[in-house]
Amino acid sequence: MYIPGLVAIIIFYLLILLVGFWAARKSRKNGQSGTETEDVMLAGRNIGLLVGIFTMTATWVGGGYINGTAENTYNPAQGLVWCIAPIGYAASLIVGGLFFANRMRSLGFVTMLDPFQNKFGDRMCGLLFIPALMGEVFWTGAILSALGATLGVIVELDQQTSVIVSACIALLYTLFGGLYSVAYTDVVQLFCIFVGLWISIPFAMTHTATVSISSTWSRWRGTVLLIDAPYYVDNFLMLTLGGIPWQVYFQRVLSSKTAAQAQILSYVAALGCFAMAIPSVLIGAVAASTDWTLTEYNQTVDGVIPDDQMKLVLPLVLRYLCPVWVAFIGLGAVSAAVMSSSDSSVLSAASMFARNVVKPLAWQSATERQVIWVMRASIFVVGAMACALAIYIKSIYGLWYLCSDLVYVILFPQLICVLYVRFANTYGSLSGYIVGLFVRLTAGESMLNLPPLFIYPNYYDDLTSFYQRFPTKTFAMICSMIVTVLFSYITDRFFRANSGRLRFDVFHCYKERHSATGSVRIGNRFNRPSIRTVKLPVQITCGTNGEEVIGNADNEEDEVTGQEKMVESTDLNQSKNNRMEDKTTGGVTRISFYENNVKDGKKREDETQLTNDQSS
Repeated sequence: MYIPGLVAIIIFYLLILLVGFWAARKSRKNGQSGTETEDVMLAGRNIGLLVGIFTMTATWVGGGYINGTAENTYNPAQGLVWCIAPIGYAASLIVGGLFFANRMRSLGFVTMLDPFQNKFGDRMCGLLFIPALMGEVFWTGAILSALGATLGVIVELDQQTSVIVSACIALLYTLFGGLYSVAYTDVVQLFCIFVGLWISIPFAMTHTATVSISSTWSRWRGTVLLIDAPYYVDNFLMLTLGGIPWQVYFQRVLSSKTAAQAQILSYVAALGCFAMAIPSVLIGAVAASTDWTLTEYNQTVDGVIPDDQMKLVLPLVLRYLCPVWVAFIGLGAVSAAVMSSSDSSVLSAASMFARNVVKPLAWQSATERQVIWVMRASIFVVGAMACALAIYIKSIYGLWYLCSDLVYVILFPQLICVLYVRFANTYGSLSGYIVGLFVRLTAGESMLNLPPLFIYPNYYDDLTSFYQRFPTKTFAMICSMIVTVLFSYITDRFFRANSGRLRFDVFHCYKERHSATGSVRIGNRFNRPSIRTVKLPVQITCGTNGEEVIGNADNEEDEVTGQEKMVESTDLNQSKNNRMEDKTTGGVTRISFYENNVKDGKKREDETQLTNDQSS
């Protein structure tokens, strides 16, 4: 064991822990009591643009991201052209910003599963939680496993010890500070990743065993055969579209101060993800340009790194091509990348479990404080599950790969339907869920040694591996989308046509709605606003004769989700200055704000005459 390296890791972990505790204390000074779900899960929706960009970028740039990019670039069977994760994730953030960030933030959801719960009901939401949870847990386990392998190469530290200690540090500051601690530690961690990787490249490139990477361009650029083009496009679409329905992404979106800011941080973070892949690509190219027999690395096979060691390309370059002190700084970069992703994933999974599973299905009377304590307990459980996977499961990358498939195949079409298809219902959602899962699993998966039940065109099979060249993942996603829309449309027309058919509504999706005029219509039972911070009640007085209409000034609903649209600010002073136009001739509109007077225990009414306008 290298004692100096161990000391460097301890110093780095203490720095991260101190930043996490400082952020937790800062949140309390800013009025974040920690007793509201939005305070802990979304940092009170008060994440600024700069911090939001850093935390969004750091969440995607994890240990698997930088290690996998270097590995793909070095791998003679793949090369740079197959390193599609940086481009795919960047495109994912752009698409998410264009079509999902504004809508989700404007509707004021707290988790990604809130719209599913509102539209499809609690039980269907619990079913959709399964692939979301598996994706987060296996993602965390995979990157913790990568960290353990890296520490084993550079510091010669036991993998089990390194995984447990790293996870405990991340869980500790996440537990106390919630998203506030995660966001501010992401700023430090992203800086460490940037410095740690870039500082190692000049030393690695100038090593005596390394030649110019430009002279070995043909060795690490890679090629895509025409017959493999559908498989290549399938993987790219999975990364691009399947990278959207993740709670770690929407947690950053929903924590933004405004919907416009949520879009901006998505676009800028896309550039950040792409830029952070450049040093990993260069490290992979350096590894491909190195004669490893001239280094102290003694596990080469025919002069190259063996297949089972390729996932360690980045730490091997740091260990054998760089000075010791540079290797330790680079190790800090890898550790930072792992912690910046693991803390986010653990908090995301725990937030969904507490808010969208435990409260609606098992503990409906739970208060905000009790939900938060359930979330904190879940942080430990999710972290322990990820640690166990990282230590004991050898094929964890294969499990994470399959979970990424399931997120793409199941959750992405459901997300589109819940936000953009007005008639989507539980019947269509469940049907699409089953069909998508069936089509994907029957296509097989070589990483899990799962043989295919159906053979698609251009199927590849040899003694070592097999895979479907046909775009099976995208095909399964499209099948899930079509079935969801089709079954939703059929059942929606069936139940709305005749109220007598409601006795066949086994999922209780529809009910009769009686209007003030006595007419009856059938509507979706599950369209209701989500649980969120209570806004100030407003009394509006309008009309030429001063007649009063009592209601809420901002109760506009989204016609697809049934969710009340959220105003950008609920501040009393700002609300008083808002102007409301009354279209009645000579109409006078007044708005009365009620707030609790804490000092005397009485309610105080501040009444302001807003308009006295003439209609045009």
